[in-house]
Amino acid sequence: MASLCIQLIFFLFLFPISALSRKNGIVPLGSTLTAGETSASPWLSPSGDFAFGFQEVQHKDLFLLSIWYHKIPDNTVVWFVYSTNPVPRGSTVKLDPQTGLVHCDPRGLQLWSANVDSAQIDHGFMNDTGNFILKGNDDSWLWESFKHPADTILPNQELKIGDFLSSRKSATSFSRGRFYLRFRDDGNLVLVTKSVSTNVDDDAEYYNSKTSDSRDPLYSGSRVTFDGRGAMYIMKKDNQTEQLSPFSIPPASENYHRATIDFDGVFTHYYHPRTLTGNPNWKALWYLPQNICISLRANHRGSGACGFNNICNLKNGKPVCECPKRYVLLDPDDTYGSCIPNSTLSCAEVDGGSAENLYDFEVVSDIDWPLSDFEQIHPSNERVCVQKCLHDCFCAVAIYRENNCWKKGPPLSNGKADKTIHSKAFIKYRKSDESKPKDRGTFIRVEPVLLGTSFLVNLIFITTACLGFYLMYRKKRIISFEY
Repeated sequence: MASLCIQLIFFLFLFPISALSRKNGIVPLGSTLTAGETSASPWLSPSGDFAFGFQEVQHKDLFLLSIWYHKIPDNTVVWFVYSTNPVPRGSTVKLDPQTGLVHCDPRGLQLWSANVDSAQIDHGFMNDTGNFILKGNDDSWLWESFKHPADTILPNQELKIGDFLSSRKSATSFSRGRFYLRFRDDGNLVLVTKSVSTNVDDDAEYYNSKTSDSRDPLYSGSRVTFDGRGAMYIMKKDNQTEQLSPFSIPPASENYHRATIDFDGVFTHYYHPRTLTGNPNWKALWYLPQNICISLRANHRGSGACGFNNICNLKNGKPVCECPKRYVLLDPDDTYGSCIPNSTLSCAEVDGGSAENLYDFEVVSDIDWPLSDFEQIHPSNERVCVQKCLHDCFCAVAIYRENNCWKKGPPLSNGKADKTIHSKAFIKYRKSDESKPKDRGTFIRVEPVLLGTSFLVNLIFITTACLGFYLMYRKKRIISFEY
């Protein structure tokens, strides 16, 4: 009997601590994961539904510290840290007794930490709701991933006043994008855009739950709840609820649920069967807003759902962006980005020849950039509309509809395709560029004053240079004569 006990103790001593954590979700202090180490398994929840660790990104030998659905073939990521980009092989995450989770690159340089700042950390716990928790000696919760979401919330998770989700930059990028879901101080849940380059809220609001009551704050929203059944609602301070999800929800016992603000700006509730038969995938249950191509148009700032000069077309609740004819993508890898003309429009050229000889139009039905007008002509007909745009060097597109003509100048914003508007778009392009290969040139707007100034400067420069050469030559001749 004593021999058996000694063997059992010896076995437990040799058995890796991390292997024990894979059974019950507990992660002991000092546990470490290394990116790209195939022998090291992630920290799993008791059921194995969720995993915490490093996931390879697009087979590029780069790894993302994240939490994901472990039993789904595509290992859908539900939590990550925006401040850290995918990291190289050899990067680590460690459960440190003083600061909690610490993420370092292969050289040991710290990239991120949970920054618990407590000597009371006892262990980590990856639970079956997808929440990674740092627990204290008294079993208190010192830190949890649910309070630091990225782009997704899960059942049993809440958003409180001031909390937000931010979209990714693209479907394949884990950098921060320009769309946000915010739960504002006034109790409204809103979808807004933010300038990525300046990191400043431009408040281009394209959804508002209208759950704020300025007359009586008791009726305002206090938190957003995604309950264990998969229902989402705004809980008000008087305990009344404002439903966001439909009343018919696929049962959570048979389906995984998540709600994500996607890179395209649409906040979508997805569900996925737990049984992996018949190649199942994520399906959309509901989404906000109902039509992002129109919703973002209501605000006069920003490019819209797609980039500048781009056109938004709604398909299955999602924006599909496409450059109009005679335009190409500024970034060929970003179909949701801005488009630029592949021919130049210049006010300088109009003086050099008739507009009819210089320009022509592509005609496209049922598209518009409704916020880019700089002149409306009424009454009008198609011929007049085209001529007005042709002879205006600032006109890039003319829209004709119901005896009205709108001249539009670049950059064209909030573009949309809509078969109900019954309009014609006349897209101006330069004839001489027809045979040239497409490039990513830009509009050239040249004012006469600038042209005159440029000409004067060049004239002074050339005259001065010629005079200098003449004086040097004359001096040389005088010196030669003296000798």
